Amino acid sequence: MFELLGIPPQALFGQLLLGLINGSFYAILSLGLAIIFGLLNIINFAHGAQYMLGAFVAWMLLNYLGINYWWALLLAPLIVGITGVIIERLLVQRLYHLDHLYGLLLTFGLALIIQGVLRNQYGISGLPYTIPSQLSGGQNLGFMFLPNYRGWVVLASLVVCIATWFVIEKTRLGAYLRAATENPTLVSAFGINVPRMITLTYGFGVALAGFAGVLAAPIYSVNPNMGADLIIVVFAVVVIGGMGSILGSIITGFSLGLIEGLTKVFYPEASSVVIFVIMAIVLLIKPAGLFGRTA
Repeated sequence: MFELLGIPPQALFGQLLLGLINGSFYAILSLGLAIIFGLLNIINFAHGAQYMLGAFVAWMLLNYLGINYWWALLLAPLIVGITGVIIERLLVQRLYHLDHLYGLLLTFGLALIIQGVLRNQYGISGLPYTIPSQLSGGQNLGFMFLPNYRGWVVLASLVVCIATWFVIEKTRLGAYLRAATENPTLVSAFGINVPRMITLTYGFGVALAGFAGVLAAPIYSVNPNMGADLIIVVFAVVVIGGMGSILGSIITGFSLGLIEGLTKVFYPEASSVVIFVIMAIVLLIKPAGLFGRTA
């Protein structure tokens, strides 16, 4: 079938794989944004910089301390999450009762500061981060060659997204988190420290961005602009899925990655704008997003 269209199957499946990898990053990053907005009502424009920070922390751990990829996959999100906790305690918590615009402006400024500091220190040419030896090479599937590391990225992203959705939507902890955003006084009556819960929630959303940054480090060069190039697309994914929708962010992230990959096969010129075209159509038909709830 694809030969009749003049498209080699290897090219098609190769682009679908690239789309699925991009979708993995879209899903994790939009999930973090959805958690922060849905539970804290803050538009975290620093999310792209925190994703980039995760990649830089992994690079620093390897080059300065000799800590390998597997430990960095645990430590870098924790370190980035701690910076998120500090930011929330010192700055973000002062904006919860103000208009969304204040949080957007604050986090946008933080993103510029983080990018500027790392750009002055390391430049913009990009720093290499080697693929761990356990994930080097690939598998010949017959119809395409699957690099082991890229398969790992998709699998790890899927597991983290599903686990996060399960905790927030299906556990008592998630119920407390959702209740704390709607009626903090009632939740406090159960002996729960609501401000601490909100702080940890912001830290967890930021840690997800750091985790995505570590996954991305061996694929893309580690540079201060890697988050700025991605955050606009991720915001579009969140809008399409529905602001604050956990499930919407996951499904939409992976789906739009695949659509973007297919567009590169059939109409490459539109691949860089197809997500924004879809966003415009969705907003016209369903302004709350595909999985969003109408107020």
